[in-house]
Amino acid sequence: MAAQKDGGRRLVAENRKARYSFSIGDTFEAGIALTGTEVKSLRSGQANIAESYASIEDGGVWLINAYIPEYKGAGTFFQHEPRRKRRLLLHAREIHKIAIAKDRQGMTIVPLQLYFNDRGLAKVKLALAEGKKLHDKREDAAKRDWNRQKARLLRDKG
Repeated sequence: MAAQKDGGRRLVAENRKARYSFSIGDTFEAGIALTGTEVKSLRSGQANIAESYASIEDGGVWLINAYIPEYKGAGTFFQHEPRRKRRLLLHAREIHKIAIAKDRQGMTIVPLQLYFNDRGLAKVKLALAEGKKLHDKREDAAKRDWNRQKARLLRDKG
């Protein structure tokens, strides 16, 4: 899968399951500390953040369980671990805000997108989210179906 161009950014990976499983609150844009082979692998559009999450450890925010495959063009000596912890680069006030929301309100830090911005830097779009209950998921599905049916009726009418 090649990276998709979206406005000024090149989308590499998207966590579509997050919007289904969580109700999204505040969003943050964070830089990500990568090695050279990870950047090359991302530029070829290969990554998966569907099962990943972010955690606050040692005064910083870390991206855990994100899959960035090994870069085939490099030798075996220079390779990185595909599922290693990666440090996310945020301002101290943003880290503080995220930590308070996580501790007091029990929110989860979920990565939504992994992309290159218009300057060519790798970024991660994070969200503070709360898990949805089963009835919330059903309600969202019913709303989505009704909106689809409503659009179909309006299109047919004129």
